[in-house]
Amino acid sequence: MDFSLSPELQALCQQVRAFVSRELLPLESQTGFMDAHENIDETVLDGLRAKAKAEGLWAFQMPIERGGRGLNHVGMAAVYEEAARSPFGPVVFNCAAPDDGNMQVLNKVLKTEALKQRWLQPIIDGKVRSAFAMTEPKGCGSDPSLTYTKAEKVGDQWRITGRKWFITGAEGAQTFILIARTSDDERKGLTAFLFDADSPGWRIERRIAIMGPEEHGGHCELVFDGLMIPDEQRLLEVGDGLKVTQIRLGPARLTHCMRWLGLSKRCLEIAGAYIRQRQSFGITLAEHEGVQWMLGEAAMDIHIGRLLTMNAAWMLDQGDFARKEVSMAKVQVADTLHKAADTAIQLLGAQGYSKDTLVEWVYRYARQARLVDGASEIHKMVLSRSYLADESEFFRWH
Repeated sequence: MDFSLSPELQALCQQVRAFVSRELLPLESQTGFMDAHENIDETVLDGLRAKAKAEGLWAFQMPIERGGRGLNHVGMAAVYEEAARSPFGPVVFNCAAPDDGNMQVLNKVLKTEALKQRWLQPIIDGKVRSAFAMTEPKGCGSDPSLTYTKAEKVGDQWRITGRKWFITGAEGAQTFILIARTSDDERKGLTAFLFDADSPGWRIERRIAIMGPEEHGGHCELVFDGLMIPDEQRLLEVGDGLKVTQIRLGPARLTHCMRWLGLSKRCLEIAGAYIRQRQSFGITLAEHEGVQWMLGEAAMDIHIGRLLTMNAAWMLDQGDFARKEVSMAKVQVADTLHKAADTAIQLLGAQGYSKDTLVEWVYRYARQARLVDGASEIHKMVLSRSYLADESEFFRWH
């Protein structure tokens, strides 16, 4: 692949970087801009989103005709990295999880303009939020086949019973994508549906408290005790639920990597500024060889993650599923995010452990990276199976 960016894409990256520097970074040294869950307060967010829209910095991943910027995956990789220089950038630009992945899958699988206007366009416009209801307490997680939530056909509707949990963004979401079991078939037993939050027959049981900062809407446990979903709100065909998850989760894992790389770079940016001016034993910290090793190793890991992410993005743009490439990026970048935050805290000392900088926020947030969208061990298993099946072809150039 060619790693050079077009002049237009470089200009967009610079525009996003300037917006983040001007509008978002100053907030981090202020009080009162976060909500109770350590995300950006909704009233502050509304004003920033209006500014981003006015500058054309909105829904980079969506088609131009739908109000986005029409970027491919390579373009998204470059821009998302800049957007996530602040952890609050992605939601300001409407490219944050879970809406980001939900918009992408709905844009691909909804067949008519009427359906896109009903279910997709409000998310693109930022009028509603969405959630992807797949994970279950005693079943589905990294393995979607362990789905026990049932969808039973009743006339021209489907009756949903079961339970989901750790559903990101569920509190306050209006549009839900639901994965439920419609048969015992091993490959075609799952089906995907859309439902609106106002529909009766379901509830949020609780918002699950977690160790790190949260996305808007938290991570919730949902109970379905008779939700009725019309058949016209089914995504693709009966039995295509696993297909919908594959369409969504591959690119979504990679967009996580894109954002995590931005946060990783920001950690080193904060630490780098500190060690250039902090004196120790007559010289700056940056002049100490041990400090140089720490910073250099973290920077190298970030660049490895960028190369893996860009390679996977390029392959997706060629029409490849890029399963092993996405898995490699996911494992590497998840580890890198934690390492970058940990290195920054060590270099910053007590200041890094305090809330005076963003680094401790990133450190707590980073621990989930090795779990979400497939634990690292699952991705390593995928890579092992791929290598054993392909052997030398595993390393082929594309």
